[in-house]
Amino acid sequence: MLFLCYPKCSTCQKAKAYLDEAGVSYALRDIKTDNPTEAELRQWHALSGLPLKKFFNTSGLQYRALELTKKLPTMTEDEQFALLATDGMLVKRPLLIGKDFVLVGFKQADWEARVK
Repeated sequence: MLFLCYPKCSTCQKAKAYLDEAGVSYALRDIKTDNPTEAELRQWHALSGLPLKKFFNTSGLQYRALELTKKLPTMTEDEQFALLATDGMLVKRPLLIGKDFVLVGFKQADWEARVK
């Protein structure tokens, strides 16, 4: 599994602690220094079954600075993917990517259902 997180994020720290305690093997990737590519985001979005908006870190500084609350509704999906790929801090975290699933954000019950 691939675990994308921002090490300073408290939610990411909780998710990492959960994975470690559960003995889950994963590759760790810092979302800020190694942001997802557009191709990865497209693949993960398709696997997740979630609306694309769920991939945006709506509480992040970049999201607010770019006034994305106003802009997203008029952006095409291609424009949204391209924007997400420019900065890992725009992407909701943590992300847990398995062979056939993607979890966005940390809800322990959802993670337990997938990693056990």
